[in-house]
Amino acid sequence: MPFINVKMAGPEPTTEQKQELITQITDTFVNVLGKNKDRVMIMLEILPDENIGVGAKTIKQIKEGK
Repeated sequence: MPFINVKMAGPEPTTEQKQELITQITDTFVNVLGKNKDRVMIMLEILPDENIGVGAKTIKQIKEGK
Protein backbone atom coordinates (compact mmCIF):
# COMPACT_ATOMS: atom_id res chain seq x y z
CA MET A 1 0.00 0.00 0.00
CA PRO A 2 1.60 3.31 -1.04
CA PHE A 3 1.56 5.90 1.73
CA ILE A 4 2.25 9.43 0.50
CA ASN A 5 2.92 12.10 3.11
CA VAL A 6 2.78 15.65 1.73
CA LYS A 7 4.10 18.36 4.03
CA MET A 8 3.61 22.01 3.17
CA ALA A 9 3.79 25.42 4.79
CA GLY A 10 0.59 27.23 5.65
CA PRO A 11 -1.75 28.84 5.04
CA GLU A 12 -4.21 25.96 5.18
CA PRO A 13 -5.57 25.00 1.73
CA THR A 14 -9.33 25.00 1.27
CA THR A 15 -11.25 21.75 1.52
CA GLU A 16 -11.64 21.82 -2.26
CA GLN A 17 -7.89 22.30 -2.79
CA LYS A 18 -7.11 19.42 -0.43
CA GLN A 19 -9.52 17.15 -2.31
CA GLU A 20 -7.93 18.14 -5.63
CA LEU A 21 -4.44 17.38 -4.30
CA ILE A 22 -5.56 13.99 -2.98
CA THR A 23 -7.25 13.14 -6.28
CA GLN A 24 -4.34 14.18 -8.49
CA ILE A 25 -1.63 12.56 -6.36
CA THR A 26 -3.63 9.33 -6.24
CA ASP A 27 -4.20 9.41 -10.00
CA THR A 28 -0.47 9.96 -10.60
CA PHE A 29 0.45 6.86 -8.58
CA VAL A 30 -2.20 4.85 -10.40
CA ASN A 31 -1.15 6.07 -13.87
CA VAL A 32 2.64 6.04 -13.44
CA LEU A 33 3.17 3.09 -11.10
CA GLY A 34 0.06 1.01 -11.81
CA LYS A 35 -1.02 1.04 -8.16
CA ASN A 36 -4.50 0.06 -7.04
CA LYS A 37 -6.43 3.31 -6.45
CA ASP A 38 -8.18 1.82 -3.40
CA ARG A 39 -4.81 1.17 -1.74
CA VAL A 40 -3.19 4.60 -2.21
CA MET A 41 -3.17 6.57 1.05
CA ILE A 42 -2.48 10.31 1.06
CA MET A 43 -1.72 12.33 4.18
CA LEU A 44 -1.59 16.13 3.99
CA GLU A 45 0.29 17.95 6.73
CA ILE A 46 0.10 21.72 6.83
CA LEU A 47 2.86 23.14 9.01
CA PRO A 48 3.10 26.67 10.41
CA ASP A 49 5.46 28.69 8.23
CA GLU A 50 7.62 29.50 11.27
CA ASN A 51 8.33 25.75 11.64
CA ILE A 52 10.02 25.38 8.23
CA GLY A 53 13.47 26.74 7.44
CA VAL A 54 15.21 27.38 4.13
CA GLY A 55 18.65 28.96 3.91
CA ALA A 56 18.76 29.53 7.69
CA LYS A 57 15.51 31.53 7.61
CA THR A 58 11.99 30.47 8.39
CA ILE A 59 9.40 30.59 5.64
CA LYS A 60 7.67 33.27 7.73
CA GLN A 61 10.83 35.41 7.68
CA ILE A 62 11.18 34.92 3.93
CA LYS A 63 7.54 35.95 3.36
CA GLU A 64 8.12 39.05 5.50
CA GLY A 65 11.28 39.92 3.56
CA LYS A 66 13.61 39.53 6.56
